[in-house]
Order: sequence, then structure tokens, then C-alpha cells
Amino acid sequence: MASYGLIGEKLTHSFSAAIHKRFGYDYELKEVRPSELAVFMADPPYKGFNVTIPYKQAVTAYLDEVDPSAAEIGAVNTVVVKKGKRYGYNTDFAGMKFALDAYGIFPAGKDVLILGSGGTAHTALALMNSLGAKRVRIVSRTGAINYENLPIEGKSAQIIINTTPVGMFPDNDGCPVDLDNFPQLQGVFDAVYNPLTTRLVARAKARGIPAGNGLIMLVAQAKFARDLFLGEPCDDGVIYDIHKDIETEKRNIVLVGMSGCGKTTIGKLLAARLGKSFVDTDEQMVSAFGKPIAQTFAEDGEAAFRAAEQGVVKELSAQNGLVIATGGGAPLAAVSRERLRQNAVTVYITRAAQSLDRTGRPLAVSEQRVKDMLIERDPVYRATADFTVSNDGTPLQALEKIIEGLKA
Repeated sequence: MASYGLIGEKLTHSFSAAIHKRFGYDYELKEVRPSELAVFMADPPYKGFNVTIPYKQAVTAYLDEVDPSAAEIGAVNTVVVKKGKRYGYNTDFAGMKFALDAYGIFPAGKDVLILGSGGTAHTALALMNSLGAKRVRIVSRTGAINYENLPIEGKSAQIIINTTPVGMFPDNDGCPVDLDNFPQLQGVFDAVYNPLTTRLVARAKARGIPAGNGLIMLVAQAKFARDLFLGEPCDDGVIYDIHKDIETEKRNIVLVGMSGCGKTTIGKLLAARLGKSFVDTDEQMVSAFGKPIAQTFAEDGEAAFRAAEQGVVKELSAQNGLVIATGGGAPLAAVSRERLRQNAVTVYITRAAQSLDRTGRPLAVSEQRVKDMLIERDPVYRATADFTVSNDGTPLQALEKIIEGLKA
């Protein structure tokens, strides 16, 4: 058994083991059911462990001593076991502050809304007060400010902090609030870290509002927990290094562009270079319908194909560490574009219309039709992509350009 670990009710989404192992010790995920918490806490099998949903408040009843700051917050996320005694701390407080600073979100003098009422919400409330927020309000389903009256009661909000699991894997499509209701908004922080970019964060960024997700908070609080586990501090700079490593490991690389532009060939080369798995949405569609795409278009119609394609995009986009080659029409649906970008860097592969491979492409009935489609789709591809790479040379040349773009 590992010396350190994380307890929670559901941990399939967690990145914590990958983070803590970078500190040089064994760390494991242990799911504990509510009925098992008392037995676990009576004799923890670790030198130290972290605590996540739903136990950050409940665990305090089983501790021998709680750090004064954690007691004031009302939530514990780190437990150190020494000579049979259990000591509780809160490293989420410092982790969240680190994240807000990193994203340029400064609560001093601001009107703040905290979504949620659990342990992380308690941490956020204490942090906002310590940083001098002008007004801090908790939003919950049944509180004085709730999701029904929020558009009226919360319209003056300048900063929103989400501590609910809405938008977290596997419910990647979730978004806790409509940002159109907050005309004075100046910052958004989402404690969710899987997916790498939640809908809430993506929609804030689309409005030009400083926003960020919970991954850097997760890494930061892990570093501060590590200091408690080992009894000695390490430099805070390691937070940025580990954050970059985890994000690079977990992110997908999505290739968009016209059918026949070389996405599959380049994608396989890229996956091999990066050590990621390769998937092709068109291959997934052939498997789903049990027949070639041209036959599916002829027998089932384009509408049926596109509906199924959105389902494939949803499933693949929620995963991590993939290189995904999309069908030419996959990014045309707004919902698919949003999904594709959640966990990914997106690359538009361009190629001259006359060089596009039309073999087996049901919509590419003529070179003129291909040119017309390229004119129609080019703005969509460019709006979807983080950067663009030409495949008018060789696939290997395109590959090297993508690698350069990813480094940048």
C-alpha cells in the first residue's frame, strides 16, 4: 500500500495520483463510501492523505487536532498521521489563492458570488474575506440567493467562483450559470479541473473575462500538502512545472479541416511522436453504422449521420490524452466545437482545394463543390483552432509545424 493517498466517494475523474507521484512518493486513490468513513478514520492506512468530495467537513469529527485556520474555515482537505494521531489542515485555501493570482483575478473591493455550499465553498468564503472582497454571497439551491433568483439578486457580481461539480467529468456539458446575467463580471474561477476548460471558463474567456479552471489550484494545494506530509517545504515554482506537465499529458490534440486534407495521416504520426492514442471520428462513424460513410449518407441521410457524429465527438472530447482527427463536418455544429476544445489544443490543417483527396467523400462531388465548401467552412475551422498548419508539403513537414506550434 502507498504511504499517501486521497479519499473521496467517487475518484475516477481525479488527477491527484499523477500530481503527487511527481513529488517522489507513492500515492493512491481510495474510494470510501459514507458508511465506511468512520472505520477508515479510526485507523488510516497512510502517513498522510488528502480529502475530497463529500468529506471535507465530515472528516473533522474524526481528527485529534485541527489546524486553527482549517477550523475557522470549517473544512479539512489534508490529514497527517503522526504517532497514531490525526492532524487536519486546509491547503485548498493557499491553493485557491495561488490560482487566482495566476489567472489575474483579484477580489479586493469586489462583489463576489460563490456557487455551492460545501467544503470548497467554505474555503472560498474565508479566502474572499481575507483578500478584502467588498461583498461575498453564497449561492445554493435552497439558500436566500438561489439559482432561480440569481439573475436578479446576483446581477451586480464582479467575480464568480464555482465550487459545485456542475460541468465536471462526465457531465462536461454542464454550466452552473448563464454569464449573460452578470454584466459587471470581471473574473471567473472554476474549481473543476476535469475537463481542462469547463463551459463556464470557456464562455467567460469568449467574453474577454479573465478566467481559469481548478487544475493549478489542485497542483498548488497538492504542493502545500506535500510540504505537510514530508515536514519540509519545497519551492513554489514546482507548481508551474507540474501544472504544465499534467496539462500536456492530459490534453487532447484535435485536428480539424476539410475531408482529404491529411488529418488521419498526420494524426497517426503526431500520436506516435507524443505517445498519445489516436482516434478518427470518421472511423468511429463507420463502426457505429457498420458501413462506409458514403453508404450511410445515401441510405440514412446526412442528418442522421451528423446527429450520430455529435455523439461521437461528445464521447471522445471527454477523454484525455488523445490525438483526434475529426471528419470535415464535425466542427460545424456549435455544440461540437465547444466540446472539442474542452480538453484540447485544436489545429486547423489546411490544404489547397485541388489537392484534397475526394475518394469516398459523399459531399465532394466535384472540384468546384470542394472549393465552395472550403470557402464556407474555412471561417469555422479558423474560429475553432488555436493555430493553423499547412499540409501543402509533406505530412512530415506538417507534423514538425504542429510540434513547433504546441511548444509555442
